Amino acid sequence: MSKGGRLDKVEQLHAPKDSAKVEKALQYRLSQILIAYHRQKRRAIILLEGWDAAGKGGLIKRLTSELDPRFFEVVPIAAPNAVEREQHYMVRFAQSLPARGNWTIFDRSWYGRVLVERVEGFATRDEWKRAYDEINAVEQAQVADGTRLVKLFLHTTQEEQDERLIDRLEQPWKRWKVSAEDFRNRSRRADYLEAYEDMFEKTDTKHAPWHLIGANHKKHARIAGLQIIADVLAEDVELKDPELDSDLRKLAEEELGIRLDPQ
Repeated sequence: MSKGGRLDKVEQLHAPKDSAKVEKALQYRLSQILIAYHRQKRRAIILLEGWDAAGKGGLIKRLTSELDPRFFEVVPIAAPNAVEREQHYMVRFAQSLPARGNWTIFDRSWYGRVLVERVEGFATRDEWKRAYDEINAVEQAQVADGTRLVKLFLHTTQEEQDERLIDRLEQPWKRWKVSAEDFRNRSRRADYLEAYEDMFEKTDTKHAPWHLIGANHKKHARIAGLQIIADVLAEDVELKDPELDSDLRKLAEEELGIRLDPQ
């Protein structure tokens, strides 16, 4: 399934020379978009999947660094606990869906059902095969209710992933990022490739498409991710600053002894 698949076609590009400037501009743009969402009571889900050590955390860090912390939540997804394993796999995500005016950023997601749970045998074949339709239905319902959904997948080659794992092991302050699970997943790369390609084929929908990003070069992946998120979330959203409320302007002028432009 992986041969000739979508991941084979993902370009591994370098970041532009002025990447710091571009990144800063995108962060500012995203901060303005979030305020527009909050002001207009809109909601958004930003969902990241990808290989271990592909840079999901680094992208989330750049994404959130200039955002107002009151209006977004980052939800890191780990293995389900004993209680969650007794429930439908989607239940534990429901409580983290965004309220109106907010964003939720998922570091991994409900796609674990058709990825790690499929590959590692935590879900039966019938369970993970029907999950595609279940996931599509949930995402379509969210979008129909007005939630904007952005799905990103960060792709690294095996060689790049290995270099990052080695770097984490050699740097004492990074070792907490590495576990035996990383190497178990690495040994089953072919199985994960097949699962990823099936996921793209069955859940890349018109209302919730996948955006694949070459992540061998971290700066490129971060800028590409920020650009995609900003473009998708800004589409058909009023980003013009609101006019100053006349009553508030009058009150401020009286109290502060100033004259304000009504615009």
